[in-house]
Amino acid sequence: MPDQSPILAPVVALVAWSLLMWLWMYATRLPAIQRAHMTLDSQAPRGEQMNALPAAVRWKADNYNHLMEQPTIFYAIALALALMGEGSGSNLLLAWGYVVTRVVHSLFQALVNKIEVRFGIFVLSTLMLFGLTFNALRSLF
Repeated sequence: MPDQSPILAPVVALVAWSLLMWLWMYATRLPAIQRAHMTLDSQAPRGEQMNALPAAVRWKADNYNHLMEQPTIFYAIALALALMGEGSGSNLLLAWGYVVTRVVHSLFQALVNKIEVRFGIFVLSTLMLFGLTFNALRSLF
């Protein structure tokens, strides 16, 4: 078995977390649709029907969507660092920090959703992405 870069572990962890959020989203959304006696209409404008669901149900879907947005940058930079042989040390710590803050962000958004706090967690995770990117650039030049 070839040597693997340690930074691949947080990449896999965030993918696993995203899939858990997907399960949580549908575990709350499907019962809410049934309770509301909704008839799904493929002709309804995007998002219109789901907006009729309670906010706490929508928060899970909103977070799942967020996990499909900025984390794509994390995946790209983490895989680049792995290929560059720079997937350990401070980069590994930053990668795990990114994953942990994204999980905290998910839990906060899915359960409480106070935007000011969520934004602070988001900024903290983004700073870790800046650190990873800076380190990759420094390794290249």
